Amino acid sequence: MSLLTSEAPVFAHTQNAPPAPIALPSAQRMSDSYQIAKAQTCTQVIEQLETLGSSAEELGPGAVREEIERVIASRSRRGQLALNSAERLLLIADVEDEVAGMGPLAPLLRDPAIDDIIVNGAHSIYAERGGLLEKVETRFRDDAHLMNIIQRIVGPIGRRVDEASPYVDARLPDGSRVNIVIPPVALDGPMLSIRKFRMQTMTIEDCVARDMMSADMAAYLGAAVRSRLNLLVCGGTGAGKTTLLNMLSTFISDRERLITIEDAAELQLRQSHVVRLETRPPNVDGSREVTSRELVRNALRMRPDRIILGEVRGVEAVEMLQAMSTGHDGSMATLHGNSPRDAFARLEMLLGFAGMQSDVRAIRRFIANSVHVVVQLQRLSNGSRRVMSVSEVTGIEGEAYSLNELFAFREQPAMSGLGEFRTLSRCPHFAPKLRDYAPGAALC
Repeated sequence: MSLLTSEAPVFAHTQNAPPAPIALPSAQRMSDSYQIAKAQTCTQVIEQLETLGSSAEELGPGAVREEIERVIASRSRRGQLALNSAERLLLIADVEDEVAGMGPLAPLLRDPAIDDIIVNGAHSIYAERGGLLEKVETRFRDDAHLMNIIQRIVGPIGRRVDEASPYVDARLPDGSRVNIVIPPVALDGPMLSIRKFRMQTMTIEDCVARDMMSADMAAYLGAAVRSRLNLLVCGGTGAGKTTLLNMLSTFISDRERLITIEDAAELQLRQSHVVRLETRPPNVDGSREVTSRELVRNALRMRPDRIILGEVRGVEAVEMLQAMSTGHDGSMATLHGNSPRDAFARLEMLLGFAGMQSDVRAIRRFIANSVHVVVQLQRLSNGSRRVMSVSEVTGIEGEAYSLNELFAFREQPAMSGLGEFRTLSRCPHFAPKLRDYAPGAALC
């Protein structure tokens, strides 16, 4: 069936077959003919807006939708479209997304079950649901269509992406993080990665109910935050570090002054006295950059009770550890690392980058005196996210870190994502500091 020709109408039905609503999504909706019909309708709507001397942003969503409805009605009267009521609503929604929204990405952004959206060129889009990636039917017409949406993302925030600057990090109005890479760096066409922003902060009960951690882990971590122990949350990309940091922040008193520092604002602290700081990338001429290190240094002058660093990834590690060890107890940060000892090795490397050339033992003593608890997260092969271990940093033995692993998740069988949480010790090293901690048994 032809959905669009200059002679035949779109969605024309035979006399013997009554019109049927289009499912969302459907093969027909993703077909080339439908894409052409949508593109021609979009072009006419944009031309009409230009005639009115207004943009979609200036008119607002209500006026844009009315203009789209008028264009579709006009095309239907001329025989260019033949739509039933369901098809008409779908086309209106799609054209509205194209003219004023994120185009083919809009339905994926609206889907609450989707955490990540990955675009590998115009015709290859993946979405992550429940920790697992799956290819979706949604697609762009071509690379030019995809680039149009990319420019719509970066334009309002004053960023640019072109051959001279072929990659960029950005943030959508809803807080979602976006990474963009285009040719010539991306060989197979423009690439787009979106980490969606969750409006609802998970509670400790949610984490236990979803088997992200055990009840004993939850009790200990809650007590550790309330008792102002310094926490380092480590794990791989997409393991849930920021989610856990958000959840742990719910145990902080509303009386404390908190300062958060992030590359892209994701933390959702509910306390009343929160100062949110965000880094700024360099502008076109390479100036005016504001780094995490500068923000941490400035935060120390702002009388914080706690500093929460969204991610330690550079030389700001020095200032963060100094803050943890010099009166800002209860501070928290995340770090990429596949185990607590990997995380410490990464911290040592970052301190070296910052110019700390002390002997290994002195650097390790500095880290051990600053970080009290390390929480290790991992995304397993079945897509589930787990707290793999909770360990206390008890000091240095020789030249090695001394860890007291309290809790762990043991995966059985290997690579299955299945297993059980185990309480390895009921003797916390920081037991004298912990308040209201009773995991079901007397402490040593």
